[in-house]
Amino acid sequence: MVNGHWGYHLVVRIRENLTIPNVLSLLRLAMLPTFVSLFADGRVVAGSWFFGLLASTDWIDGYIARRFNQVSELGKILDPIADRTVFFVGIGAAMYYNYLPVWFGVVILVREVSIAVLMVSATALGMERFPVTRLGKWATFALLAAVPWITLGSAGGNWVVFTYMGWAAGIPGVIVSYKSFFDYLPSVRAHLASGRRAKRVPLGE
Repeated sequence: MVNGHWGYHLVVRIRENLTIPNVLSLLRLAMLPTFVSLFADGRVVAGSWFFGLLASTDWIDGYIARRFNQVSELGKILDPIADRTVFFVGIGAAMYYNYLPVWFGVVILVREVSIAVLMVSATALGMERFPVTRLGKWATFALLAAVPWITLGSAGGNWVVFTYMGWAAGIPGVIVSYKSFFDYLPSVRAHLASGRRAKRVPLGE
């Protein structure tokens, strides 16, 4: 009877977390080796489009989760992990194979690593979760468009026009991303303080 009860709850948990957004996040991670192999083989056009596809699923899975009420506890953890992994691997591969200027990639990654360390550390210390700002979302969108456009432009020929499009999105994206980072600091302090206070207050009081 105990085993049956445990098995039932296991099935329920699997069903709760086996959502379309979570499957998309897992697919993004699973397809990263394919993306890297395209860049490694010198197929920069295919690799750039593939990276753009992987990056766009960030918006798609978020929309599906909200629109069809498929938000799950696993998704809250898996989605940002997939987002950051795709971002880091994509930019890292683009720099390594000389399809993206190193200085530009480093500037982006420094900010991304800083915000990741900040959020993980604050959460571990008891910070209450709070939504990403619109400014932060805009910056991420701009950079996720800029990187594949710049790498696509590196193919030369008719693809060069994407270089200009990439820089037109990338420079403002970097500026806004750093502004949003400094804007997060007061919010992190406030939500950290409220989260730690809430843990000290007994339930029902």
